[in-house]
Amino acid sequence: MLLSSPLVSPALRVSPQLQQPGNGCRLRIEAAKQLTGRVVTTKADKTVGVEVVRLAPHPKYKRRERIKKKYQAHDPDNQFKVGDVVELRSSRPISKTKHFIAVPLPPRDTRRKSQLLPPLQAQQADGDDDQQQPQPPSTGL
Repeated sequence: MLLSSPLVSPALRVSPQLQQPGNGCRLRIEAAKQLTGRVVTTKADKTVGVEVVRLAPHPKYKRRERIKKKYQAHDPDNQFKVGDVVELRSSRPISKTKHFIAVPLPPRDTRRKSQLLPPLQAQQADGDDDQQQPQPPSTGL
């Protein structure tokens, strides 16, 4: 069964059991949950504590406030350190509190324009002149 309505988000998926014909008219939609957060603890083996920050409106004053929630995620290689930014992908329950797998994300400042664009020709010419300074003539002793 295909969901071709413009109102259905592409992040939603239909469970494969219900896609087959003859299963009745029940339709169960599951959200693909992906969160991004910062590692705050790595004390347990193969587990990291990740703090996810989101903005939500205050019920009375309607001002957006930061809401922090801490999730336990599976880190099979113990590769993350405190302060790393990770993506949490939903998975089967691994333990009582672990329902996510931590996936590394590249640092946010890796795509700066100065790194992506090649230097201008004028800048290259200036850089070459600075490196080549005239040398004094040799006396031939």
